[in-house]
Amino acid sequence: MKVSVDEAVAAIKSNDRVFVHGVAATPLTLLSALEKRLPELTGIEFCHLHLEKANPCAEEKWRDHTFTNNFFIGANQRAGVAQGRASYTSTFLHEVPLLMRGNHVRPDVALINVSPPDKHGYVSLGVEVATALPAVETANIIIAQVNPNMPRTHGDSFVHIDALDYICHVDEPLPEIKDALVGPAERKIGQIIAGLVEDGATLQMGIGAIPNAVLDGLKGHKDLGVHTEMFQEGLIPLIESGAVTNARKSFLPNKVLTSFVLGTRRLYDFIDDNPSVCFYDASIANNPSIIATNPKVTAINSAIEVDLTGQVCADSVGHKMVSGVGGQVDFERGAALSHGGLPIICLPSTTKSGASRIVTAIHPGGGVITTRPHVHYVVTEWGYAYLFGKNLQQRAKALISIAHPDHRERLEKEAFGFLGISSWRASD
Repeated sequence: MKVSVDEAVAAIKSNDRVFVHGVAATPLTLLSALEKRLPELTGIEFCHLHLEKANPCAEEKWRDHTFTNNFFIGANQRAGVAQGRASYTSTFLHEVPLLMRGNHVRPDVALINVSPPDKHGYVSLGVEVATALPAVETANIIIAQVNPNMPRTHGDSFVHIDALDYICHVDEPLPEIKDALVGPAERKIGQIIAGLVEDGATLQMGIGAIPNAVLDGLKGHKDLGVHTEMFQEGLIPLIESGAVTNARKSFLPNKVLTSFVLGTRRLYDFIDDNPSVCFYDASIANNPSIIATNPKVTAINSAIEVDLTGQVCADSVGHKMVSGVGGQVDFERGAALSHGGLPIICLPSTTKSGASRIVTAIHPGGGVITTRPHVHYVVTEWGYAYLFGKNLQQRAKALISIAHPDHRERLEKEAFGFLGISSWRASD
């Protein structure tokens, strides 16, 4: 039914659970219209991945009317989580669709941001299919803003217009983000990781300075493939140059597989009506068993800190939640099961203030996202530590060897205290 934006959100009732299309697909026009109705509503629960555009309905002034349940915490939700007007559901990304399909966190209403329909009546979920597809499949009411700025993406991203309960037409630009600046530490980490990647590898990486540095180092590689939860702009030159062909992939060969994208208009234009880039929901894109069918899966994921036994904290700074599990464990495990796979955790050796990010123990309150047995490679600008098959003493030695030199002596002394090693040198 074609309606105005205000008429569309009038379908939302008190105590409804409302799914919000995530990442760059945030339907801000619908959310802004819903905000005007909030004085008459209570008990509204939002659920979504991180949103690049902040939800106006989640502001402090509406805390008695709404609550947000994050599947991944974006920067604009951190304060809400800390203040108790929002929270976080700690779930592997590949299982988030199951939360909806299994009726654990099933939405009553889905607010989505879609492309205009084609001649057959199909709209596309565009830049985020990871969680939007299961939401559309399970919500009782689907409210869509049809937006000419939304790319028409391929894969399992299509929904027939007859499945949409309320349709309103908007002209809302997608959010864009610029490339992160690559500093000396990130550049060195990128060079080290690129040196580990073999021709024919299947790549997974996120966005940021380190992934950009890795991609810069892969220009001379051959027959690379991409199976990733997030497709980023830095991959475009590798595709255009022929370094990425996807020819050796086992699952969906000759095509890029992703579940969402975030970048500039250049990226959105590249994926628009591009059948070589296929979008699937997270139960496919992030399924470790599916990931593992590809050869030489190279999973590159970041950390906040890594302790001397190999435990990885990636979602929190002490008790302060800053992100989520995301797809880190999905892809680290998928890479470990892949023939010739490289599960990689990377991080600069120090914080901006100079504190070591290789630590004796995770800071109190910090969460362990990737466990000791999941971790194979840890990379800093000082080298890489290979932990698979290593005991705790060997792990500590290897990790201290890639810590910043200013912190190695202290880490050795602290490791002596809890591991009972008589003596060693980090370089042994």
